[in-house]
Amino acid sequence: MSPASTGASTTVGAVATVPAASASAPAPAASSSRSCSPSDSRMAPGGPGYRRMSFALFLAGVATFALLYSTQALLPLISGEFGVAASDASWTVAAATGGLALFVLPMSALSERYGRRTVMTGSLAVAVGLGLLVPFAPSLGSLVVLRGLQGAALAGLPASATAYLAEEVRPRALVTAIGLFVAGNSVGGMSGRVITGWVAQEWGWRVAVAVIGVVAVACAVAFRLLLPAPRHFTPGSLRPRVLARTVRGHLADPLLRRLYAIGALFMTVFGGVYTVIGYRLTGAPFSLPQGIVGSIFLVYLVGTVSASTAGRLVGRLGRRGALYLAGGTTATGLLVSLADSLPLVLLGLVLITAGFFAGHAVASSAVGKTATTGRAQASALYQSAYYIGSSAGSTVGATAFHAGGWAGTVGVGVLAVAGVVTITVLGSRAARRQPPAAAH
Repeated sequence: MSPASTGASTTVGAVATVPAASASAPAPAASSSRSCSPSDSRMAPGGPGYRRMSFALFLAGVATFALLYSTQALLPLISGEFGVAASDASWTVAAATGGLALFVLPMSALSERYGRRTVMTGSLAVAVGLGLLVPFAPSLGSLVVLRGLQGAALAGLPASATAYLAEEVRPRALVTAIGLFVAGNSVGGMSGRVITGWVAQEWGWRVAVAVIGVVAVACAVAFRLLLPAPRHFTPGSLRPRVLARTVRGHLADPLLRRLYAIGALFMTVFGGVYTVIGYRLTGAPFSLPQGIVGSIFLVYLVGTVSASTAGRLVGRLGRRGALYLAGGTTATGLLVSLADSLPLVLLGLVLITAGFFAGHAVASSAVGKTATTGRAQASALYQSAYYIGSSAGSTVGATAFHAGGWAGTVGVGVLAVAGVVTITVLGSRAARRQPPAAAH
């Protein structure tokens, strides 16, 4: 399947070729010509530095998502220690993802000026430092503040990693390289929750978060030692007016607005479900121990598979057809999870996870295909919307659980999926009204 049909290669390759300060510069053409040159000095599989680079960014992805969601599997224990409801404890997750959402766009601009490796290294250093302070938080308020700062620091990773790859890796190898970074995200998000679940069962949530902090320190040090120095980065200037003009242009595009909303709504479902699932499974009628509840996050492996097949789904069903299928799968999983049967709850989680990751992959790849200029900022805006959805899902889903139990959280999720379907239908109607040359 061609890159244009999936949007994946287009997204990655364009992140770095259009700097924030000069969104209209004709850099993609130059990049394309250079990529065809036999003397292309960028990294490729089997070449010097490629394995080091891949492993370094894999570790960065592990550290980022292990830290970002380190408290999610521990919320029942945090609620118990501080004597608060699920809706209050959920702010330890929402603050981190909200901080990332707010700072991902500014961090993308800083990486254009000061370099991808510099921003990634600084972001990880600050985040792991804060991670070592989190276990000593004396109150829920201080814990939420630390987590918000940690999320803001971590914003430098997604804002810079794909841009680094686009500059330093040959175009034909970009999808594989990005895949390894995304795999690190998935492994970090999954393993962080599993590790904290089992450690907390024996020694409490503070020790569990401390273990994640130590793991993240090791990943950060290895990342800095392994990541090759950039050879193809050209600094840009920080011109707020140009950045603001680029952002306004993206927000004025109806299709991009729809894609941002779809990403946020899918993440609202996912954030709500996985923030609350620990409360449901540790309570009646399941009463599972914390370690087993943490292991539930192994379901993330299903999402890794579904995300990797999203390109084939788009090829067979089209982008909108793939979004309908992803939304339908997610909604089915939500309804199945209502049963008071552990196997059915697990099946529901599998379907929710598969649908979410597929929908997220389709929407995020379409952003790069849609944005013809300023694609770094277009991607940053999608990530911002995505993590705003995560924060909203964590807080609203937990509030709904407090008010109406698991059925309340499912209701929030079904409404969010209905929003995805409605937006997709409106997009289909808008596309039919456009002439073929103008339709995205």
